[in-house]
Amino acid sequence: MISHLDHLVLTTANAAACIDFYTRVMGMSLETFTGGTPPVERQAFKFGSQKINLHLKGKEFEPKALIPTPGALDLCFIASRPLVEVIEHVQACDWPIVEGPVQRTGATGPILSIYLRDPDGNLIEISEIINQ
Repeated sequence: MISHLDHLVLTTANAAACIDFYTRVMGMSLETFTGGTPPVERQAFKFGSQKINLHLKGKEFEPKALIPTPGALDLCFIASRPLVEVIEHVQACDWPIVEGPVQRTGATGPILSIYLRDPDGNLIEISEIINQ
């Protein structure tokens, strides 16, 4: 019945810090678009064929989660390059790695992962698929 994830919504307490992390550290592009009812200007982080829509705490767009909360997400992203290159990039951005690399189990099998926290405290896992 479900094919894939189109987008998710991230609620932040600090838009500038959030935008810096997801564009500079995570390498996503920032998109501004008009959406909703009534139509309003919004922002999203694009990567691959997905996006993360951004909501500012206290100024969320309707409809929204029942309790939109910064720092409540635990997200895993599959890297587009080898994990060793991701680690080098994160270190060059002077962003702390919380844990890893460690082996985990992803949706399609074994992955090698590192963990970061974004400015709101969300747990961000960046992984490389381990070929068996």
